[in-house]
Amino acid sequence: MTVGGSWGKFLHVNLSSGEHWIEEPPDELYLKLAGGRALVAYLLLRDLPAGADPLGPDNLLIFAPGVLQGTSLPGSGRHGVGAKSPLTGAIASSEAGGWWGDEFKRTGFDALIVHGQAETPAYLWIKDGEVEIRSADHLWGKDTADVEWAIQGELDDKRIRVAQCGVAGENKVLFANVINDINRAAGRGGLGAVMGSKNLKAVAVRGRMRLPVSNRKRTTPVAKWLADNYETKAAWAVNMGTIGGVNSLTPISALPTNNFSEPYFPGHESISGELLRETILLERDTCAACPINCKQVVEYDGGDFPDSPYFRSDYINKVKVAKEYGGPEYETLASLGSACGVSDMLAVNKANEHTARWGMDSISLGMTISFTMECVKNGLLTAEQTGGFLPTWGDAAGMLEAVEMIAHRRGFGARMADGSKRLAEWIGNGAEQYLVEVKGQELPMHEPRAKQALGVGYATAPVGADHMMNMHDTGYMAPGDNLNRVAAVQEFEPMAFDDLGPQKMELFYHEVNWRHATDCALVCHFYPYDYTHVAEALSGVTGHDYAPQDLL
Repeated sequence: MTVGGSWGKFLHVNLSSGEHWIEEPPDELYLKLAGGRALVAYLLLRDLPAGADPLGPDNLLIFAPGVLQGTSLPGSGRHGVGAKSPLTGAIASSEAGGWWGDEFKRTGFDALIVHGQAETPAYLWIKDGEVEIRSADHLWGKDTADVEWAIQGELDDKRIRVAQCGVAGENKVLFANVINDINRAAGRGGLGAVMGSKNLKAVAVRGRMRLPVSNRKRTTPVAKWLADNYETKAAWAVNMGTIGGVNSLTPISALPTNNFSEPYFPGHESISGELLRETILLERDTCAACPINCKQVVEYDGGDFPDSPYFRSDYINKVKVAKEYGGPEYETLASLGSACGVSDMLAVNKANEHTARWGMDSISLGMTISFTMECVKNGLLTAEQTGGFLPTWGDAAGMLEAVEMIAHRRGFGARMADGSKRLAEWIGNGAEQYLVEVKGQELPMHEPRAKQALGVGYATAPVGADHMMNMHDTGYMAPGDNLNRVAAVQEFEPMAFDDLGPQKMELFYHEVNWRHATDCALVCHFYPYDYTHVAEALSGVTGHDYAPQDLL
């Protein structure tokens, strides 16, 4: 018997030998792990040789949807990607939205495990239970949009979805990411570098198989509840998405500024989500099975914005920002904006375009650049060391040049492409005092000195500093949906964002486990589901009864 929401098949592909095979895992594995992050961890612990080089053929690259993906349940349009991280040397586990994961699930497989290393650039073509290894010689070195369009043209189907490593992954930038649907990313841990090290340019998928669901009478009420409530209970995502974070975090001194060295960014209005919406926002976009449309799509083809007093840019009529690369999230506005002291809206959005075009994690990218800027400020880097490249805080041109140098490992960019921790080791002379990282992974754009439990999450997460498998203290300061959700397992009173007492730690325990559960079943964090909703959805899809406590 196959568990609902699954096909009972993992696809293994060995790029070294050209072989592929099907693994048929036991039902218990699906019921216990669901998929996503837990499945990534299970497969790495089971199959990864001890001491494997993250950029060698022994590393595994795993694509892992969850049992809810492909069921059309709202919020299930995400998939997991994992490997041994070349950035940290530990596990890398990241999730991406968009359409690729939903399409992959409909090909008849529950996971893809890539072994080995191709001799020459290759891509995988997976369609309705069949797999083919094809040459990618003609795709190597191309931008992500051009790669996706070329594969769709080559295979004569515009509905094909493509996950790929960009040029940064080809060049083994240690924080390169895996891009899917041109502008969505499994962002953290250097998964794109793992993909590039395998000479695997892309995984193209097309699926038309209908996934079995055990009992839609149990999943339909969950979907209906969401349809009736998302506009109010996820109003922040409906109205602004994450870009609202720039202005909302400023009043509590939680917008990272100048490599986390300052508590306030005077130029925050000039990179804010509100200004972006007034000026260069073209439209909103979404993921599979999602009505919320939280993604921004920006475009700039020239022109000034005289009615916007905060719009100041040195790049007016000098750059274009292409709509196919989507738009920035809060993390990018902050990491390539305030963290670098840059208040130029067009420069930040052009940098965001480059992260999607070339495939880089904007968090580690921005924090490595801002670390470099602080080292320059404090005299730890000389023109002789950097080939004359000496960016400083507020230097939009230097920030943009660094993005290009890193992606192509050009000049001093080759040093920066290994991340801030390795760069500090190379610089020496006390440079490590300016590092802002945990376990080798740069901090996201959330201030742990303000959000105290978040800091505990940075310290304890196996991947290093990560804001997704974590708790954000500011969401529990007043009665509301967050505290109502956790009340299914334990009731808590509101707590200050900088509280770190025993009750906050109990709350942290439950909420971090909740995040892990949703990243195994693969439910978007932005959804207002509570424990009961997800337990009921899992029950209806799999045919196995889950209680809210089973998610912890």
